Order: sequence, then structure tokens, then C-alpha cells
Amino acid sequence: MTINANRLLSRLAQLNKIGALPGGGVRRLALTDADKEARDLLVAWMKEEGLEVIIDQVGNTYGVRAGSSKTPALAIGSHLDTVSTGGYYDGTYGVLAGLEVISVFNENNIKTNRPLVLINFTNEEGNRFSPDMMGSLVVSKPDLLADVWLAEALDGSGATVKSELERIGYLGTVAFGSVAISHYLELHIEQGPVLETKQVNIGVVEKVQGIYWTEYILRGQAAHAGTTPLSLRKDAGITAARVNLFLRELAEEIPGQLGTIGLMEFYPNVINVVPERVRFVTDLRNPDGSRLSAAQKKLDLFVTDWCKTESIEVSRNEMVRLAPVDFSVEVLDRIAAACDQLKFSSTRMVSGAGHDAQMMAAVSKAAMIFVPSAGGISHNVKEHTDPEDLGRGAEVLLQTVLGILQE
Repeated sequence: MTINANRLLSRLAQLNKIGALPGGGVRRLALTDADKEARDLLVAWMKEEGLEVIIDQVGNTYGVRAGSSKTPALAIGSHLDTVSTGGYYDGTYGVLAGLEVISVFNENNIKTNRPLVLINFTNEEGNRFSPDMMGSLVVSKPDLLADVWLAEALDGSGATVKSELERIGYLGTVAFGSVAISHYLELHIEQGPVLETKQVNIGVVEKVQGIYWTEYILRGQAAHAGTTPLSLRKDAGITAARVNLFLRELAEEIPGQLGTIGLMEFYPNVINVVPERVRFVTDLRNPDGSRLSAAQKKLDLFVTDWCKTESIEVSRNEMVRLAPVDFSVEVLDRIAAACDQLKFSSTRMVSGAGHDAQMMAAVSKAAMIFVPSAGGISHNVKEHTDPEDLGRGAEVLLQTVLGILQE
């Protein structure tokens, strides 16, 4: 029993026409018309495969293939929304590979005791509404639903998650937990260069590293760049620059640590004016929670000390605090066994990006499977994974599902 690679690739091509960008790539922001169209197509495919379609209160869509008992289900999932200039595979591949597994089960008349469920999660990317991984977050923490419904679009339109779910017809009434899930598998492109560099077929993802995002706003005093002596300046820009350089040193000092400032805004942002205010957001990541916390404390101390030295006021806002998440050893061993069975090379690894699986790990035995990303490129219209790699990943997913269901 094997997957039909041509069918998987055909479905990928068909779905990626929705929100297609000129010259390649896709734009399907969460709860837009393009997202609705993609959801509608997936629902149509689910129904063609005889699945019961269920939509929960945040728009997560479940296609349920019944088992012979009411045992909690094995779920396969990911997301169909993309970033504003996204590629063809991030999220979409995991959903459609799950659909392919179900198609194979149907073709071979496979009966299971445990139900098999395909899930498309709402707003994984977080490009239009915050927070990201929204759909899976609310599954793991249902008490957040009211706040999530009120979240406003980041484009300033005033639209809310709830109003947009209503508008596109995906505000479900089914409560979280109505579809009981025991295991969760997510197949995904790596979005990094490790597998390609190592020339390994499959990544067996052991954990997702922790992520801390912290916003800092430094306030100094605007002054003329030509007439104000250095000793009399309150230059928010120079302090921000020092923080950026320190972050690199910090990352090199602490094992496993990454540190990035990808957003920095100057005011008044004029060539010949000493910056009065600088806003920046730091991104700290580490698979070790204690090291991640230590890095944040060192960063905060550095910012505080230099602001005192430069007579700069500082305010701080914790935007994201996601602890590292370990995946199920039991499921990881199943994935590794599937790779061995199929004679595909594999390696244990850590995910550097966030995924729905890390939220699902709080309520199920969860794990992830990675396939290579060409050049390590993702969140980019040039995102690419070779068809052979896409097929291998789907085969590993199929064999892993079979292994779990045969327990």
C-alpha cells in the first residue's frame, strides 16, 4: 500500500491556483476570500472521500473518517493560510498529504478501530490576525476563545476574527474537544537548510524550540546632527545599535541560542536628526527553556544599563512567550521506524519555527515529520521542495499512521 504521488501533486497544484501571485507564490491570508475558496475546495475533497465535516468555533475544519469504536482519533493536520508572499508548500503540503493518506485508506478499504481525522487549522501564520497558531492554540486553551474572537485585523480595517469567520461562513458551533484526539501528526517542509545540507531524506522532529518576542521602545531627545556635541546627545539610535550587536554576542555565547532584531523603527527617521525614539522587537529562540530565560534576563539587563548610560528612557512589552515543546517519544519512534522500513535516511532534529503541532502537544501525543526545503528558503515565493521529497514525506506519514492505528 503506497501513496499516489501524482494525485498529491495534482491537488497541490489545484489548490495553489487560489491566491496565486504573478510570477509564482501564493497569498492566502487567514479569513480572506482566498482562504475561504481554499477551505471550500478542501471541504469538497473531504466530502468526496466520505468524511464527516465538522467546523469548530474558531473555524478549524475537521474531516472525520469514522472508526469502529469511539476511541479518540489519530489526527493529521496543518494549515492552508499563507504569509503575504508565501510559497506552495508551507502548511498546504501537510493538509493535502493527510488527505492523500485518507484516499489511500479508502482505496484499500482499510477499516480502523480508531477514527482518522484531517484538520485544517485557522490562522497559523498570524499575518492578518495575532496571535499566530491561533486555531490550535484555542484547541489547547479553549478559555481564550472570547479574546481570539475579538482580535482585530492587523491591516487596520477593524475586522475581527469573529466577524470574518461569519463573513466567509466558517464560524462553527462545535465546541473544542468534541472531536477527541489521542495522537497528532504534522508533515511539513523544513523551512531551513539542515536536511538539504546533510543530504538526509526525512527529519524526525523531536521538539520545537522556545520563542520570546520582546518589544522595546527607547526615548531620547531629537537634536541637530551637526550642532549637538556627542557628549550632550540623548541618542536612542546608538543604544539600539548596541543592543543589536550585543544580541549577536549573546547568541554566540549561550549554547543553542538564536537572537534576531528584524524590526527596528526610528523617529523622526531623518538623516540629519539625532533619533529621538527607536522601537525594536527582539526574537530569542532556544530549545532549552532555562537557557532561553537566561538569555532574556541578560538582554534586559544590558538594555537597562545602556539606557542609563545614555540617559535614555525605556519601556518594554512581552509580546510572545512560548516555552520549548517536546514531542511524543512514542510517536517519534514510529516515524523513525517508518523511515527504516522505507529505507529513507533520517535524522532527529529541532524545529526552529513554530507549528500547530506544538500547541497540539498539550492535548495529544504529537510529533512532526520534515522534508527538505531547497536552499532552506520558506515564507518566500521561491519556496521549493522536490516532488520526490514530497512523495517520500507522504509515504513516511502513511506508514506512521498505519503503525499507530495497528497498535
